[in-house]
Amino acid sequence: MSPAVLSPLARRDLLDALRWIAQDNQAAARALHHSVIKAAQHIGEHNHFGVPRPDLAGPPYRFVILTGFPYVVVYNADRRPPMIVRILHGARDLPEILRDL
Repeated sequence: MSPAVLSPLARRDLLDALRWIAQDNQAAARALHHSVIKAAQHIGEHNHFGVPRPDLAGPPYRFVILTGFPYVVVYNADRRPPMIVRILHGARDLPEILRDL
């Protein structure tokens, strides 16, 4: 199966995070990028890998926390291939940001 694809907004989220982290630690920024690529591959292979979070967004959205990072990948599991719609820092106001999904 093909990896999950990133929406334009998810791409912007990722680029913003990479730029922010790279200011202090380029290796950490590269590791985050690698983690997102790995998550996209896994989501593409197992579209129901993530967990539902109906308190944040209803079906078909699922959530994956990136190992070693405080970032959450939000994706539409019903799309083929699945679409990552947001990549957000877990400390942000997720209910507010995701209310319009």
